[in-house]
Amino acid sequence: MERVKLFDKTFKTFIPNEEIEKAIDNVAEKVNADFRGCTDIPILLCVLNGSIMFTAELMKRLEFNCELVSIKLTSYCGTESTGKVRQAMGLTAGIKGRRVIIVEDIVDSGNTILELQKILADHGAAASYICTMLLKPESCRKDLHPDYVAMEIPNDFIVGFGLDYNEIGRNLKDIYVLDPEA
Repeated sequence: MERVKLFDKTFKTFIPNEEIEKAIDNVAEKVNADFRGCTDIPILLCVLNGSIMFTAELMKRLEFNCELVSIKLTSYCGTESTGKVRQAMGLTAGIKGRRVIIVEDIVDSGNTILELQKILADHGAAASYICTMLLKPESCRKDLHPDYVAMEIPNDFIVGFGLDYNEIGRNLKDIYVLDPEA
């Protein structure tokens, strides 16, 4: 089991890249089944910075035309969610009247997704769908039902494959979990 040290914390391998890739294959099949042959051009909304890697891998597998738009929301400080969602960068394109697939790295408390759905509604999106790489059902305290979930995980702090600890660790190809023994 590989370990990595990021600042003051040690993490151990939790989900190897091969499992992540298979999960993305599976979720892409579901998205393709729902959008294949569509006559409109849906928007893939990359929620920065965490979902960059997931969005890139998902896009490579999609079999319909789509437009990429980004937004940056923040709610974490260190290993804890602050509970407050802040818009650090607005939408990079108009979405009025368009279907939007929100591509998120992780849904835990649900606060970010609910805020994002409100932003999309305020900007006139025709519909929004939630596609998340990871879902923490134990920590989701909102009435939230993502449309597409690649993997469900326990309520542990993780890094890698786009997820960070104080902005580092995103480049790791595997997903790592905090190592309590370190």
